[in-house]
Amino acid sequence: MPVIKAKKAILFIIMLFACLGFALESSNEVKYVSDGDTIVLDSGETIRYLGIDAPEIDREGGKSEFLAEDARDFNLSLVKHAKLSLEYDRETRDHYGRILAYVFLENGDMVNAILIRNGMAHVMSKAPNIKYRAILLDCQREAMKKRLGIWSRERKKEEKFYLGNKHSYRFHRPGCPFADKISRQNVVRFMSRYEAFWEGYSPCKGCRP
Repeated sequence: MPVIKAKKAILFIIMLFACLGFALESSNEVKYVSDGDTIVLDSGETIRYLGIDAPEIDREGGKSEFLAEDARDFNLSLVKHAKLSLEYDRETRDHYGRILAYVFLENGDMVNAILIRNGMAHVMSKAPNIKYRAILLDCQREAMKKRLGIWSRERKKEEKFYLGNKHSYRFHRPGCPFADKISRQNVVRFMSRYEAFWEGYSPCKGCRP
């Protein structure tokens, strides 16, 4: 193959991978694990796992959420000393400047999915970054049925119903101010928290259903 054609072919492959959302660099090593869904690489970049939300660790002397430390430790056990590959979705950074990514181990397993499958996080979808929503939701339903991790705890006292937003994939208590702002065509009603999670909705950070 002539040199010029070979260079064009290589350039085409690189552009194709970029369009598909893959990071070509696959030697990212972890410097620090912040919690169940956030890591810091040796490069200093902070990576926020896409499509999931792990229990929050309170760093101000308060009480951490159920299994928050367990989720961090499980995340550490997966990525420590591992060479990671990153795959992006439509957006590559959040408003904090963190890189948004699906994180893969050398054997091809997705860390985001492993955490969900073991009940160490729940699905948190945010358009337009929903490339693997269906896969992550399948993993969550598997963990819910087996009552693993966060799904092993006794459920909170239920409201009579919850209101979900088809656009944001969030669900709210009926009295939540954010619920009042959902347009009629986007409202969906759930009779339990379990049903909302089963459909891949995540709880509002305000009313904390």
